[in-house]
Amino acid sequence: MNTDDLKQLIQDGLSAQQAGSQVAAQATDEILNDATHPALKQALEQGNETAKQWAQRIERALAEVGSGEKQKNEILEAHYEVSKQIRAKATTDAVRDLGIIASGQLALHYWIASFGTVASYAASAGFTQTEQELKASVQEAKQADEQHTDIAQQILAEQ
Repeated sequence: MNTDDLKQLIQDGLSAQQAGSQVAAQATDEILNDATHPALKQALEQGNETAKQWAQRIERALAEVGSGEKQKNEILEAHYEVSKQIRAKATTDAVRDLGIIASGQLALHYWIASFGTVASYAASAGFTQTEQELKASVQEAKQADEQHTDIAQQILAEQ
């Protein structure tokens, strides 16, 4: 593949991630305020800090690869809207917390796929720093996904 084409794919992926980070930051406080289970609140607060690290990594990656065209992230924007609906329909705190977890895991799977794909492209194009940092983000997203599963099981066991 033409290196310029691959670089463009990386730039587009990073731009989408950057826009997604902005959507996530907007949603974070709202979702945190809706959560009630202590373990979920703690995981969300930890996730906020991790998301800030991801945003910094994306910035560094854009510095290494070169900035692409600014984009919107319609996938995460739509997901955020669905999350609002799920939380609004919840009839109990436990149902709302479980909905937050389900929505959060869908978002985490987006990040796992997005970071993983762009990391693979970066490896092929020789952008070592970007590859390493995005791989680290993949691992953090996978850990958060497992943590959310454990919290959901805990909430279900308490019912």
